[in-house]
Amino acid sequence: MNELISLELDDCKENMSKAVSFTESELTKIRAGKASPSMLDGISVDYYGSPTPLSQVSNINTTDARTIVIQPWEKQLINAIEKAITDANLGVNPQNDGIVIRLVIPALTEERRRDLVRKAKEETEKGRVVVRNIRKETNESLKKLKNDGASEDEIKVGEAEVQKLTDLYIAKVDKLAELKEKDIMTV
Repeated sequence: MNELISLELDDCKENMSKAVSFTESELTKIRAGKASPSMLDGISVDYYGSPTPLSQVSNINTTDARTIVIQPWEKQLINAIEKAITDANLGVNPQNDGIVIRLVIPALTEERRRDLVRKAKEETEKGRVVVRNIRKETNESLKKLKNDGASEDEIKVGEAEVQKLTDLYIAKVDKLAELKEKDIMTV
């Protein structure tokens, strides 16, 4: 196979893999009723004038399936952490006892579970669309290689390979969706 086609296929595979990883990270942000330190990813605290990720100024643990405990490394940060969590609008009220902050994750109602499943399906559909767009861009790049000396047969083989990759990565996204839906609906 033409070397340029191989390079295009490698780029395609790498980009599709990144799309699946991104979809997976977006799905982990969807709360499934269980306490998870990853729910706090993206929350920053004002630490000596600069926004710092919560995980870099405190110890974050789950004590049970419904409770997250945040223990700041410096006591004076506790109010800033509490404010950052409140401002993040996670749907939980931080409980500050002066030493640690506890987040008790409420049980999900059936209606809320359905909403979360809907949100998870939206995220996975975005992932599928990104994978399909990568397929489209790669196929367009392959067609342009005809001008660089690639034969029509090589291009057809390359397009078939791109379709195999697309099917593989869409199946991975679907598997993520299935696992997340199962996670959300498990009481």
